Amino acid sequence: MSGQAGRRAPAEASTDDRVERAAANWAAAIWQTSVVPVARGALADRLRPLVEQLFAAAGDPDGGYATGTAVGGRLVAEHFTDPEALARTLIALDPALPAGQRGALTAGLAAGYTAALRGRTLAEQETIRLAAMQAQARAERALSAAEARFHAVYADSAMGIALTDLDGRVVAANGALHAMLRTAPGGLSDRDLLGLVHPDDRDSLRDMVSDRLATGTVGRIRTERRLVADDGELLWALLAVSVVRDPAGRPTYLVVMGEDNTRRHHLADTLSWQATHDTLTGLANRTLFTERLQRLFARGTGRLGLCFLDLDGFKIINDSLGHHVGDDLLRHVADRITAAAGSDSLVARLGGDEFMVLRADSAGEAELVALADRILAALDEPITVAGHELSVSASIGVIERATLGTDAAELMRAADITLYWAKAAGKGCWATFDPERDAQQAARQLLAEALPGALREEQFTLAYQPVVDLADRRVTELEALVRWRHPRLGELGPEAFLGIAEETGLVVPLGRWVLHAACAQARRWLDRYGWAPVVSVNLTVRQVCAVDLVDDVQQALAAADLPAQALQLEVTERALIGAEPVAALRSLYESGVRIVIDDFGTGYSNLVYLRQAPVHGIKLARSFTESFNSPSHPDRADVAIVRALVSLAHTLNLTVTAGGVETARQESRLRALGCEWGQGFRYGRPAVAAHIDDLLAAGRTVAPHG
Repeated sequence: MSGQAGRRAPAEASTDDRVERAAANWAAAIWQTSVVPVARGALADRLRPLVEQLFAAAGDPDGGYATGTAVGGRLVAEHFTDPEALARTLIALDPALPAGQRGALTAGLAAGYTAALRGRTLAEQETIRLAAMQAQARAERALSAAEARFHAVYADSAMGIALTDLDGRVVAANGALHAMLRTAPGGLSDRDLLGLVHPDDRDSLRDMVSDRLATGTVGRIRTERRLVADDGELLWALLAVSVVRDPAGRPTYLVVMGEDNTRRHHLADTLSWQATHDTLTGLANRTLFTERLQRLFARGTGRLGLCFLDLDGFKIINDSLGHHVGDDLLRHVADRITAAAGSDSLVARLGGDEFMVLRADSAGEAELVALADRILAALDEPITVAGHELSVSASIGVIERATLGTDAAELMRAADITLYWAKAAGKGCWATFDPERDAQQAARQLLAEALPGALREEQFTLAYQPVVDLADRRVTELEALVRWRHPRLGELGPEAFLGIAEETGLVVPLGRWVLHAACAQARRWLDRYGWAPVVSVNLTVRQVCAVDLVDDVQQALAAADLPAQALQLEVTERALIGAEPVAALRSLYESGVRIVIDDFGTGYSNLVYLRQAPVHGIKLARSFTESFNSPSHPDRADVAIVRALVSLAHTLNLTVTAGGVETARQESRLRALGCEWGQGFRYGRPAVAAHIDDLLAAGRTVAPHG
């Protein structure tokens, strides 16, 4: 057994070697005959089973023909489809095949390879044919769908669509275009579509089509044009024109699409009008007025004039009769102003009951004044609104000037100020611009702006003017008068800024500072000389009405450790009107502070109030004493008035001080009429505290002047 096994082993090894060599030779022969992504060694491994199959066909009844056929088919299945692969296969395998089956195997291999290759080719052709048929079917379906979609868009679109020749003759048009142009169905056939464009827009559109579109400069034109419908109505349309070209690129047709934009245009026009016009009166509004004014200034030359109107008492009509009556009244007023202004003026409503008349290229101020007179005259006639006969008047600010050297903002500022002057003059008045008055008000405004800072920076100081006993010229009082040491304007008297302080409310903190400064100075004089005249401080109406007046006075006295009897407050007659101011003054009166009525006789001289007022004395207005300086005799009326006032004051146990005493003649006449005290330049001008120190150090009397 073992000997037999030893004899068979070499024979088996020899068969394997033949298979390996045959597979390697076969792989080397056909490796590069076809595009098969496999390495030569790997290809030999894949071919080895086929070689083994061929070698095993020795016992087949047909001599291996069927096996060769199967192997030839496998070779095609391995994608070796180049005929060169078959030839090299036969050459490479022929020596290795068994001699008895070699013919049948090679014949079968060639037949199988050929049959498989033919089958593969037919299969690929069928695949290509089916793919082509499927592609054609898809294309036909896509074309059918595209045609359906185009028909839907063309027929059902809200946008007008037309196909025209290159001259604009209509080949086909959808219903939307017929409806847009008010034509019957089919009524556009063979018509010149561009001929329906408005004559003013037609030629330019034809040029765009022929010069830019047909030549290929642009692929499509989008433009907005006016069209004339068959019924003559003008409409705005957004047109899109494109060209259809044949396969050679030659233009053949035009596709015109149009969208009716008439409503949008009307809406835009309406919105534009509303943006520049007053919806109530139809006049120009502030926006249009400002644009027109800016345009006139942009010219750089010429003159213009303004009449700035404000109705007098319109709020009363609006509040009492209702806004619907007020609105109707404004419409009537607008019509009258427009008629009076004429077509060469722009009339605008700036808002509320304010109107502006703008006259370009005006001929001078006289022209604008005449225009203002015409407007006022036009408003004189009563206006009947909702059964009410209403009388209307207006205040008008008139300004006329050259455009060069100014601007719109400055002009409007001047017009606004001038209107304010007109309203201050009374109803139904006009006022013209006054540069000098404007400069004064501008200076006043600058002072108003500087006042708060002046208080913070303590730019104020006090001057004092003596009040003397007319019998012996003994100093009884020192009136504290505030001064403003302005860093740029120098020293300003109270007449320059107290009115501003009163209007702005700053007079209260300023008055508080004066109280504290005067009381502190009085304390210094008491400490230095052992005595001091009463310090007198003026109070404005706003100060007297302030809720904290009593606290302010008491705090000033306490801070200076000054007795109440050393302080006198001078108030005007108007300050005695009202329960609260009188109550505050009575509280101070009862605390010992002296109260005197300043400028008595020029204000609200109600004797009942005077009899009950908490006051210690009166100071006569200077206007009553001026005539007492006459060399011959004073005015009899002034004498009678002073005599009566002195008598009245003494009856009420009040002292009388005469202001404005400048000469010995005035002094003697006032003393003869019973005036106790006098104040004026005869006894000294207002002076700083250091000068008063010299006066008090010299004694209690003053040397008269004049």
